[in-house]
Order: sequence, then C-alpha cells, then structure tokens
Amino acid sequence: MATVNVRRDVKDSFYRYKMPRLITKVEGKGNGIKTVVPNMAEIARALSRPPAYPTKFFGCELGAQVKCDDKNERYIVNGEHDANKLQSILDGFITKFVLCPSCQNPETDIIIKNDDILMDCKACGARNMGENRHKLATFIVKNPPATASKNQRRQRKAAHAQANGTDENGMPGSPVQEDLDEDGEEADIITKRINKQAAGLSFESQLANEDWSEDTSEQAVAARMKELSVKGIGGAFAGGGDDDDDEGGADRYESFGVWLEEQGSDISDKEIIAKADELGVLGKYKSCQVLAQVLFNDTIVQQIPKREKLLAKFVTGEKHQKYLLGGIERLVGLEYKDALLKKMPAILMKIYDTDLIEDDVFIKWGEKPSKRFVEKDVSKEVKKASKPFLDWVATAEEESSEEESD
Repeated sequence: MATVNVRRDVKDSFYRYKMPRLITKVEGKGNGIKTVVPNMAEIARALSRPPAYPTKFFGCELGAQVKCDDKNERYIVNGEHDANKLQSILDGFITKFVLCPSCQNPETDIIIKNDDILMDCKACGARNMGENRHKLATFIVKNPPATASKNQRRQRKAAHAQANGTDENGMPGSPVQEDLDEDGEEADIITKRINKQAAGLSFESQLANEDWSEDTSEQAVAARMKELSVKGIGGAFAGGGDDDDDEGGADRYESFGVWLEEQGSDISDKEIIAKADELGVLGKYKSCQVLAQVLFNDTIVQQIPKREKLLAKFVTGEKHQKYLLGGIERLVGLEYKDALLKKMPAILMKIYDTDLIEDDVFIKWGEKPSKRFVEKDVSKEVKKASKPFLDWVATAEEESSEEESD
C-alpha cells in the first residue's frame, strides 16, 4: 500500500511519520451515490485517532452525511468524492486534531477536560488547548477516545513502522532507525539529524552533546563526590536495609559513583555492569539512584533510549524503580534545574517507554513532595513540573482498571 507523510507539507522522504495514502471507492448511482474509504481504519491507526473522527470531519467540511460502521470497518461519505479531494481535507483534520501546536509532531493524544479538547504531546511534553471551535469538537467531546495505553502506543509505533516498511523496532530496512542499530552501535550522524528534524527538534552537533566542560581531575571529582555524599550518594545510603547489610555498604555506592564520574558518558554498558558486579552493588536498588544521578547529564532525554538495556539490568523490582526516579529527581533538582526542569514530562515519558517502571510507582512518586532524595521544596518543584505526565498516567491507569472490571 502506498504511503504518504503524515505532514504532507514535509517533502523529506525520510520523514518518520507515515500513513497509508487515502483510497476511495464510489458505489451506487443517482441520489444513492456514496464514497467508501476502504482503508480509513489503517489511516486512523497511523494517526492514533478513532476512524469516526476523520470520517465525521469529512462530513462537516463537505456538508454531507456520513456513516461509520466500526464493527465492519466500513466508513462512508454520501456523494461522489475523489481521493485527492478527501486527502486534502484529511490534511486539515491532521492540522487541527493530530499535530502538536508546539512542535508540529503527530505523537499526541486527545484529552477531554471540562468539555475542552486538550492535545497532550508525547514528543515535547507540552499540553495545549486543542481546536474547540470546529463542528467536530462537539462530537469528540461527546465521544472521547480511550486513553492511550502501552499497547495502543505499541500499535501506533507498529503502524508507523509498517508504513516505513520495517518492524515496530525499526530494524534494518527502515529509512530512519533509532539512535542505536541492532548491534547497539551508535547510528551515523546523518541518521540522527534526520530523526531529530523529523520530530521538529533543532539538531545539535554530536560534539555539543558531549560533556566537555566537566573537570575530571582528582580534585574536581573529590569535590563533586563530597557534595554528592552530603546530598545523598553517601548520606542517604548510610542507614541499614537490605542493600547495606554488610559493613561499608554506603562506601560501595560512593565508590561506584566516583568510578562512573571518572569514566565519563562514553563508558559502555558492559563495563558499567562489570564494575557494579565487582563492587557488589549490581542488583541492589540503591545503585539505581547512583546510576541515574551520575551517569546522565543535561542530555538525558537522548541518553535514556541508548541506556535502556543497561537500566533493565539494574531495575528489577519496585524499590529499584523508586530509587531510579529518586536519582532522576536529584539529577534534575540539584544539578540541571535550569536545563531540565521543564523537560520532566519528556524525561519521564522516555522512562515510561522502556516499560521499566509501573504506572502505580509513577503515581505514588508524584503524589506529594518528599525529602527522601532532595529537600522538600526541590521535590515539590520537580513533581510540579512532572504534573502533565503524571496526570496522563493516572488517567490511563483509571481507564485500564475500568476495562479490567468490565
């Protein structure tokens, strides 16, 4: 099936968001003539919208009656309409009800709140007021979409990947791959540029992403680790517990943190795992805090997908999940507040996409400020900045619970 860019104004053939080209079939004659869109369900899946939305949009724009048969996936617009005309109208639907107003990325979900349509973007983390003046808005408010679940997001990825001629993991054969290839090696710089431009992001050179400004001299590392010890790497781990049941437990985490700091961001997953095993902190939940706080920097949004396999080796239980969030809370709240505070929804979404942290852990973490990892006022700031993501997760969890009850 032929595909087109979701944003047809983007002429780049490597644009990652694709959808099937709209197909029409005219049936009947005279007053009973009608136009069927045989692939409306596939188009809707690529846009992550119910098929009834674009079909009703056609009716609003053309002043024609429509019929939506979800059971048989049959969507009809009364009258004779050619494919090019409906494709152009579909562009208007995408602009109004799919693209993020902030970044023009189609990775959005519709949320209904107080009879208003909100556009929740998973790419940039923004939540904007949607198009509420169009006739279709009334229909959407009365027929809200099911909140996106992990399975729905996987289906969306699969739909985009299918349109690109790949599997949902973007394995070889895709014009655009993730930052890592199938062997875990870093993708070429041109592919990264395409990926970032396709997401509406400005491209920064690879050198700009490297943390060249870090002073890794013995004195600087010692000073930094002293600060970390006061704020948590040593102090927070000085107490007892399952992770510190042997003598010198806190020192092991401090040693792990010092070693990570000395190695820099280019250290391989294999080396980190070997060192953690050597120090006896591999599998310990408190090592997750050290890992998040020391390994990542102000480019954490780009780093998380590259370190997904590494994180999976460390995060193996609920306590590990909590301490990973605690490490991120410290990283953002204490070290990169100016650069990362507004990016908290995007950071948490990247973590969420790894499937390492359960929904209820996110919800409990965000319920109220805590001084477990940082000062209470800092915790309050971080969790307030995370609210768009936390609201979305809470809504998704409620929807999931209701479906299970049904």
